[in-house]
Amino acid sequence: MRDMPGSVLFACSLNAVRSPMAEAILKLLFGKKVYVDSVGVRGGDLDPFAVEVMKEIGIDISRHRSKSFDELLDTSFDLVVSLSPEAQHKAVEMTRTMACEVEYWPTLDATAYEGSREARLAAYRQVRDSLMKRIKERFPAVPASQL
Repeated sequence: MRDMPGSVLFACSLNAVRSPMAEAILKLLFGKKVYVDSVGVRGGDLDPFAVEVMKEIGIDISRHRSKSFDELLDTSFDLVVSLSPEAQHKAVEMTRTMACEVEYWPTLDATAYEGSREARLAAYRQVRDSLMKRIKERFPAVPASQL
């Protein structure tokens, strides 16, 4: 079991779906015990489907402001978790001269799914649920009541 990092950055392509979800989940589980932020290779608008599926589990991400790596005010993180291939490349580039762990968690891009509203929401729920599972597995200090 690994130690809990003091600060975690989640990164994806647009900071519109995957990384805001992961940020919100980790904040829910750990509150202020860990500094958590999220970023995209490029900034994008927060996805309304992401807001909706997070609301289903009681997490409001509607005030999340998407930002790019270039907009980060602080780059000193203990761990960067990248959720897309392009974010992985950017995270490795950003941390070349830092004592920072980088992990790659390939995560489905729900925005690529087409079809009915319900079919698209199902893809977003799959992303949300897989991130919740992965976060609970990766971070050892999750209280037993939340497992």
